[in-house]
Amino acid sequence: MAARAPTDHDWMAAAARLARRARPCSRPNPGVAALVVQHGRVIARGWTQAGGRPHAEAQALARLASEVLAEATLYVTLEPCAHASPRGPACADLIVAARPQRVVVGQHDPDPRTSGAGLARLDAAGIATRLLNDPASAASLTGFLTRQRLGRPWVTLKLAMSLDGCIALADGTSRWITGEAARAHVHAQRAQHDAILVGGGTWRADRPRLDVRLPGLEARSPQRVVLTRRPAPDGVTAIAAPQDIAGLDGVLHLYVEGGAETAAAFLAADLVDELHLYRAPILIGDGRRSLGALGLSDLATAHDRWKLRENRQLGSDAFTAYLRSRT
Repeated sequence: MAARAPTDHDWMAAAARLARRARPCSRPNPGVAALVVQHGRVIARGWTQAGGRPHAEAQALARLASEVLAEATLYVTLEPCAHASPRGPACADLIVAARPQRVVVGQHDPDPRTSGAGLARLDAAGIATRLLNDPASAASLTGFLTRQRLGRPWVTLKLAMSLDGCIALADGTSRWITGEAARAHVHAQRAQHDAILVGGGTWRADRPRLDVRLPGLEARSPQRVVLTRRPAPDGVTAIAAPQDIAGLDGVLHLYVEGGAETAAAFLAADLVDELHLYRAPILIGDGRRSLGALGLSDLATAHDRWKLRENRQLGSDAFTAYLRSRT
């Protein structure tokens, strides 16, 4: 039986995976990826570079001659930008000059400076276009899309706990509940985020480093944020309330690590978009709980809020990721 030819959605899923290379170094620009495909083969690729330039399309197209592009399709996870910038030309203009046969776009750009103008410019130049509204490309752009639509970053809440829901012994001892593999996974998650937040109590009690300690990724350590009404410590940004995350300049992805009251505050404010649970196969009993009060008045309001995204084993620990269902 002959193998099924890849569809536009298949190629877009590949581009979305490539886009993870841009995060978080592309900030404040979104992490976009582009693939140039000809006769079922990728002949060029690109992703948004550190500091936001060059853009993915510019990087991919720069490697190809125009006669090659005449029979190629450009796949890009976000609508090509159409606005002028002192940092570089509009990607829509670069594509018009390169003249690929087709351009397939994963997501419409909600930024009012582009918002449909990129695709319109390609259409006007006679280049065939297709807008997919593809879920894989949307998932790769969660921070940017959330910032554009809701005015705040995408928030991931991480909780590491025992089987009975404790994050520490009664005296506050928490090193280490999870094993080495789970802790390395947490550091990899930190490296994918622009900022990391803990509560003031956790900061004062533990003075956590909140950095990335994986070989080769130390430079990816995120901006440190503390939820507190006290003055900000040196090198740390202080916010007084969960809603103040809207003012974290350039932050598209925020990683919230605790403690229990801070986690509950973000959940009660319905500001958590993704939930990461690390469960160690231990029982603590009379320990500190993973969450404070959420203000639930009945169990009915607790159902249908979370959708399973991922489930995997990390050494002896279990990792589960959930997405907030907002339909």
